[in-house]
Amino acid sequence: MSLKSPELLLPAGSLDKMRAAFDFGADAIYAGQPRYSLRARNNEFKLEQIGIGIAEAHARGKKFFVTSNLLPHNDKVRTYLRDIEPVIALKPDALIMADPGLIMMVREGMDKGNFADVPIHLSVQANTVNYASVKFWQKVGVARIILSRELSLEEIEKIRQECPDMELEVFVHGALCIAYSGRCLLSGYFNRRDPNQGTCTNACRWNYSTQDSAVDANTGEAIAVKMDSSFHFNQAQEEAEQSFAACGGSPRHPEADKVYLLEEAGRPGQLMPIMEDEHGTYIMNSKDLRAVEHVERLVKIGVDSLKIEGRTKSLYYVARTAQTYRKAIDDAVAGRPFNPKLITELEGLANRGFTSGFLERRPSQDYQNYESGHSDIGHSHFVGEVRTVLDGWAEVEVKNKFLVGDQIEVIHPSGNHIVTLEQMRNLDGDAITVAPGSPLQVRIPLEARYAGALLARLMPA
Repeated sequence: MSLKSPELLLPAGSLDKMRAAFDFGADAIYAGQPRYSLRARNNEFKLEQIGIGIAEAHARGKKFFVTSNLLPHNDKVRTYLRDIEPVIALKPDALIMADPGLIMMVREGMDKGNFADVPIHLSVQANTVNYASVKFWQKVGVARIILSRELSLEEIEKIRQECPDMELEVFVHGALCIAYSGRCLLSGYFNRRDPNQGTCTNACRWNYSTQDSAVDANTGEAIAVKMDSSFHFNQAQEEAEQSFAACGGSPRHPEADKVYLLEEAGRPGQLMPIMEDEHGTYIMNSKDLRAVEHVERLVKIGVDSLKIEGRTKSLYYVARTAQTYRKAIDDAVAGRPFNPKLITELEGLANRGFTSGFLERRPSQDYQNYESGHSDIGHSHFVGEVRTVLDGWAEVEVKNKFLVGDQIEVIHPSGNHIVTLEQMRNLDGDAITVAPGSPLQVRIPLEARYAGALLARLMPA
């Protein structure tokens, strides 16, 4: 039986990232509508850029989806139809929406002939976790369901079997939320920047400390008790893994029922009660999703679209994930076994550690990165973009430090190539040995066919 190749759907925070996604193998991209998507900040797509993007995508035989998945308060409901009308007139390939009221309003406008008939894809923000919900949205007129991240492979397969004629989309790579697929209030609580209105400050990634507590006999409120100064995280982590309940029904440790007080590093003295079963410093910091090793299973299940998260990520992230997941999809459809080198390629991306999320059943500790909130660099490090190549010398816009003698991976849609950097010049033609970082332009020897390539420094083992 021949397998259908699912769509590879990439994020685009700008036109340049959209072009890179298409160059490196994406079939479609999604970009946020200003004011009405969950990336209100760091979003270069205004109405003009959306129009340019749609035209370029269609000229290449690709698709452009507009994300309009805000969960609006009344004020934005009032202005929504006015602002979505010119977007629909540009004829995107779909609108990604979450709010039932907005979906109803848009569908009514289409039925009356006020808008062009554009497919609606139900956002992951709608938290669809069962086949009955899929059938409901199908009756409403939704063309595709972006399934919740909280589903296992077996649950996805069951939905596919029960809803054979509905398009299904699944996230396979990118950041995971501490809340149910993005329905988080932390940022709004701390900074008055509501995640559900597109202004999340990623409070789940911040550095926190936990403090032991006692209960005030008069009020019943938690009061701080100074923690033992001999506390060591790694020791506590090891003990927790042996003592605390995981996702398998093991006995719950009695310490898990105590109340602890949470303190964020930037807000000393502001103590918040929290139920927590470990003494972690980044207790809400989820690892990043990586499901490249599960692409074959998802292809066999019959998922229609594999989606990568990250509209605020770098051009390098877009190119590398598009290229890697393209290979995984093509291998799966052709019946070739999974290539473990694809995992190594993704290790070169900045990440907080990787997990397959809820696709596989794992102990609860495996989802979290308790040790750091920043991204780590693994196998390789993005260092530059090739702007032009003239007479065998490439002009490179430097992003991060690299040196003569480094092994450099040249990442290009035509194929990647590893070179040892033997020479480097500044723009005046003088020989140099170090490109210290951005902002800087340097020249390195490179073939003309690699114009537009991205450069990654291979890190020592």
